[in-house]
Amino acid sequence: MARIAGVNIPVNKRVEVGLTYVHGIGSSTARKIVSQVGVDPNTYVKNLTDDEIVKLREAVESNEVEGDLRRERSQNIKRLSEIGAYRGLRHRRGLPVRGQRTKTNARSRKGPRTRTETSSAGSPPAPPASRARASQRRSPPR
Repeated sequence: MARIAGVNIPVNKRVEVGLTYVHGIGSSTARKIVSQVGVDPNTYVKNLTDDEIVKLREAVESNEVEGDLRRERSQNIKRLSEIGAYRGLRHRRGLPVRGQRTKTNARSRKGPRTRTETSSAGSPPAPPASRARASQRRSPPR
């Protein structure tokens, strides 16, 4: 089992695909790393030699991946929030940051809809008031 940047790379996948399990490495970066190291992209991880694994590990760690990348992202968001930027405010409130509409949609950022008690969504419609009064008039007491 190959362990690169603190991540166990799946053994039954090609090297090119296995590298994408590391946070911060997508398919295009994985292709660049594999070609830079000189490993055949169609080689399975279980068939890699120890030397190839060491070369891949060094190439991956030369990029900013895993914990360092996560830390930098969270610091960027914290910085925006501290300086009072609009984007930081949107992050704090849990709303879309890049100008998307929020009157409708944006549910993944805002979370599930919160129903109010006055909202009649989901309850059966009430009968019209005129019908209710008419039914009361039809049966006078004798």
